[in-house]
Amino acid sequence: MPSEPVAGVILAGGLSRRMGGGDKCLRPLGGRPVLAHIVARVRPQVAALVLNANGDPARFAAFGLPVAADVVEGFPGPLAGVLTGLEWAAAQAPHCRWLASFAGDAPFVPQGLVARLVAAVQTERADLACAASGGQAHPVFGLWRVDLAAELRRAVVDEGVRKVDMWTARYRLVTVEFATTPFDPFFNANRPEDLAEAERLLAL
Repeated sequence: MPSEPVAGVILAGGLSRRMGGGDKCLRPLGGRPVLAHIVARVRPQVAALVLNANGDPARFAAFGLPVAADVVEGFPGPLAGVLTGLEWAAAQAPHCRWLASFAGDAPFVPQGLVARLVAAVQTERADLACAASGGQAHPVFGLWRVDLAAELRRAVVDEGVRKVDMWTARYRLVTVEFATTPFDPFFNANRPEDLAEAERLLAL
């Protein structure tokens, strides 16, 4: 567990175009939904956890998570999901100064992710953190200051900012590198063939 309580948001609010529509996180992997793998890995890392998803929340009832739809309309991308998580945390988990975000299509998210991100922002006195592997940053796997919610809302709503990197560039960001052996822990199942690869990786 990290050194202080952190809220978490699983981002599953996209349109899943490359998967042919529907919910990527509900596709089966190893006999259970991708989301079940993610929840099992991230729930122990956070003090409170919300699922960011649009549409009828009843389809996620089996996971026992609160579901929050995007607070900005029009499917504006992952920043809207992060904003949704920040505003949810401010209201529902006020004891948490930080929010960790996780992609809803990455079933192998590291179990020590949040603790490492928290340690990095404390050491570097940073405002934000994101994960990286193989030299590639993964901004959707991030740690965000909850008190930046109003600033992010202005950026998304008033300025039309859509790219995560464009917003994080305004703040002190620390990047935390994770090993890619035996495979990249941030592997994401975007397409049907990715799910087949995930099945193979699950057996390793």
